[in-house]
Amino acid sequence: MNQTIAKYFKGDKVIWIVLMLLSLLSLLIVYSATGALAYREKSGNTMYYLIRQLFTIGAGIGVIVFMVNVIPVKMYSMVANLLLYGSILLLLMAMALKFAGVIRGTGRTIPLGPLSFQPAEVAKIALIIFTAKVLSRKQKTTHDLKVAFLKIMTGTAVVCGIVLMSNFSTSALIFITIITMMFVGRIPIRYMLLVFAAGVGLVVLIYFTADLLPEKIGRIHTIKGRIERFIHGDPNSEKGITQADYAKLAIYSGGIIGKGPGQSDVSNYMAAAYNDFIFSIIVEEYGLIGGIAVLFLYLVLFFRGIIIVRRSRRTFPAFVVIGLTVVLVYQAMINMGVSSGVLPVTGQPLPWVSLGGTSLLFTAIAFGCILSVSHLNQVDQEQQEQPVQVNIPDEDEEMKKQ
Repeated sequence: MNQTIAKYFKGDKVIWIVLMLLSLLSLLIVYSATGALAYREKSGNTMYYLIRQLFTIGAGIGVIVFMVNVIPVKMYSMVANLLLYGSILLLLMAMALKFAGVIRGTGRTIPLGPLSFQPAEVAKIALIIFTAKVLSRKQKTTHDLKVAFLKIMTGTAVVCGIVLMSNFSTSALIFITIITMMFVGRIPIRYMLLVFAAGVGLVVLIYFTADLLPEKIGRIHTIKGRIERFIHGDPNSEKGITQADYAKLAIYSGGIIGKGPGQSDVSNYMAAAYNDFIFSIIVEEYGLIGGIAVLFLYLVLFFRGIIIVRRSRRTFPAFVVIGLTVVLVYQAMINMGVSSGVLPVTGQPLPWVSLGGTSLLFTAIAFGCILSVSHLNQVDQEQQEQPVQVNIPDEDEEMKKQ
């Protein structure tokens, strides 16, 4: 049985353990946090969202197993440019549908009948793979690094610029991830400092010019509003009715050991208890100990990613693991920071834990790439350890030839 499991669940065993623990936590906390949602949307059928999450996680694990066993890592490099161009087209399509009135709300998603997906999730992975490809091929000279920087920043500017119109936090997450990859890829610090300064300047520009722009231009006014609420406080906090207030209440009421599984009260009042603020519900039910345990799991993922990178003998797979590991960990830290009030309110789910559909499947693709590189490292190591066979001529055969 163990051999059968190992045959399909290839790659770093520790990451697989982290993935399974996060899956178990996801099912427990989603079932608890979607009670009120079930009564509003599904006539009180509290099992609906549990079954949906179970199915989605199962499909995600299937995607990971398929990627590790079927798709070679070099394939990602071959399709990197195509993925980036395709993701940009999807982002432009979503923007066009938003302005045409086909998509309501923020314009983040493209509807596909009963399903929908966010093009930004595709662009996030595509840009990371593209950046890994460029960095892996431009490492020999200073001129190579400059060319790599210009190529990467061109793609990043296009992707982040389009995503910014509908989702500031995702745009910032992608931007910080790419900066981290370039730092590891030996891009000169002065280049990245200029880019980082330009990013900060853009945020400042948005803040001071938002009132001069019409409401229809993306979510510029939302960005300014969130910055103001974070700096000056939310006026609604005086009434204690904001989601950030509920999150703080959940963390406070959880204490050290928590109320116990399924005993959350705050989730009944929070609109995003099962998604953007799910970490606060985890702390409410499992206490500070449970919150630290979740943080520990993501830190384990981070350090295992470092180990995979150090064992990799090829630059492209190493950069892919760096980018995907960092983006998952950064996203988790943002979710935890928002829930605890350390960061401004954003819309980043807790990876592999929050209630999700297609977004969780894209997270599965990220895990699939990481585990595929880990498995490739194991294959390379086994090939190196195989003894070299030297054919020693038989003495009798030599005599016969003479």
